[in-house]
Amino acid sequence: MSRFTHSHLRPRISLITVLLLITLHTPAQRPNIIYIMTDDMGYGDLSGYGRKEYATPNLDTLASQGIKFVNAYAAAPLCTPTRVAFMTGRYPARTPVGLYEPLTGEGKDTTIGLTNSYTSIATLMKAAGYETALIGKWHLGIRPEHSPVKAGFDYFFGIRGGAADYRSHKGDRKTNDLYEMDTPVYIEGYLTDLFTQKAITFIRQQRKKPFFITLAYNAPHWPWQGPQDPPYADTVNFRTGGSAAIYAAMMKSLDDGIGAIMKTLEEEQLSGQTIIIFTNDNGGERYSDQAGLSKAKGSLWEGGIRVPALVRWPGRISPGTITQQAAITMDWTATILSAAGARPASAFPLDGINLMPILTGRKTNIDRTFYWRTFQRSQQKAIQHGNWKYLQDEKGEFLFDLSTDQREINDRKSTHPDVFNALKKMYAQWEKSVLQPIPLQ
Repeated sequence: MSRFTHSHLRPRISLITVLLLITLHTPAQRPNIIYIMTDDMGYGDLSGYGRKEYATPNLDTLASQGIKFVNAYAAAPLCTPTRVAFMTGRYPARTPVGLYEPLTGEGKDTTIGLTNSYTSIATLMKAAGYETALIGKWHLGIRPEHSPVKAGFDYFFGIRGGAADYRSHKGDRKTNDLYEMDTPVYIEGYLTDLFTQKAITFIRQQRKKPFFITLAYNAPHWPWQGPQDPPYADTVNFRTGGSAAIYAAMMKSLDDGIGAIMKTLEEEQLSGQTIIIFTNDNGGERYSDQAGLSKAKGSLWEGGIRVPALVRWPGRISPGTITQQAAITMDWTATILSAAGARPASAFPLDGINLMPILTGRKTNIDRTFYWRTFQRSQQKAIQHGNWKYLQDEKGEFLFDLSTDQREINDRKSTHPDVFNALKKMYAQWEKSVLQPIPLQ
């Protein structure tokens, strides 16, 4: 009989078993993810991107602690299609609601929205074990069936429409447009501050799952109101008013809010476990700074689609990095899903790529090809392939070399007809793969 009894073996086997279980069955800790999208911000509206009239110290700190993109783009020059692109990870024109440029609060537009027939990033993140929240602006449908809650978000606090008074919270139709989940809420407060507070509350909650927050500030979109300004009268158009000083106050409130969120992560000892992605939905308007880029919101010239973008993940992304890598809205979707270990839906393949290898320095920059189209309020087409950009607007066709001409001043189609014709053919092939545009109703 062996001199080793079961009593001798039991503790040793138990210890080995525990170690094996820990090694084989404990997944790597998945990061929390906060995706911050602002609204109608010009490329040069942050002091770190050149704004001189005011400072954005918290966003500058975010940039210094992570990576700054100088060649980031929105998927469209208008709100709704860019948000569709982020939610689906696909070009806006692959989804019916993405054909609206943008959704308005009138007529047929009130019946249109993102449905659960199209898989959203929130649905995929939830399936991967994340707690999901959308705080801020939705602008993907105002009917109950188009609610963010129906699109995979466990929690929603914000506005459903395209714009709302920062004080009264009345939306496009001059009625209350502030909701918590699917219930209208009537509370006091400046929208930017309310969105920040709700995000902080969500971060501080005790939970067993990692969290994914889409924090969609409507700032600095019109109506132009600072924290101390009164509500707009119901008879006053949201697009009127404002001043450079009011715009600066709106940006300060936004920057303060992001600073408060970063401080909360530190207090909760979550900074190293949390990826923050900051970007914008399209170019700016009246009081914004396009940093010398041509045109603005609504245009496929650089001023309408080039946006700031910052990413921080302490311990994984080297601080103070500046990248020339070209990126577009759908890339953030793909990057978030990859970081979370979430699996995209096979029926809806992503148009974006996972940027994490670029963010962490494991890969060098790669050339990209992007496509854009507007149809309802302007009729423009554009393709960017590497440094070359083909653009067609109401005045003609152009070819620009963005490596030397980001302001799009020197048309090169006559000197590079081979590039010009090749890009036109590439664009024509892409357009066959997306939905036909819808005329403005």
